[in-house]
Amino acid sequence: MTDTSIESLRTQHCVPRKGKDAGLSATEVTAWLAKLPDWHLSADSSEIRKEFRFADYFHTIAFVNAIASIAHREDHHPDLEAGYARCVVRYSTHDVGGLSLNDFICAAKVEDLRVRD
Repeated sequence: MTDTSIESLRTQHCVPRKGKDAGLSATEVTAWLAKLPDWHLSADSSEIRKEFRFADYFHTIAFVNAIASIAHREDHHPDLEAGYARCVVRYSTHDVGGLSLNDFICAAKVEDLRVRD
């Protein structure tokens, strides 16, 4: 892990990762998580998550559809919980039994979807 900037994550693409050796260490998870605003590690350290808030259902679903596009391109799919004005995004890599670089790559791409004030 040489460049731990969010810009580095945004430019990378997911690759297949399998087995425990393809997972990230606790130190790596902490370093990457620090680059992603308001993303949190689950209590068992198996996933990262963030809740996004929106003005209405239309904007929430537009966000969900944009995430679906990222997931399709990267072949890495989050768990999503969508409601009227909120969406919870959760990433983990089942094939490594925890977190991989793919989770952070996709989370960085999701961050780019947010309209900045």
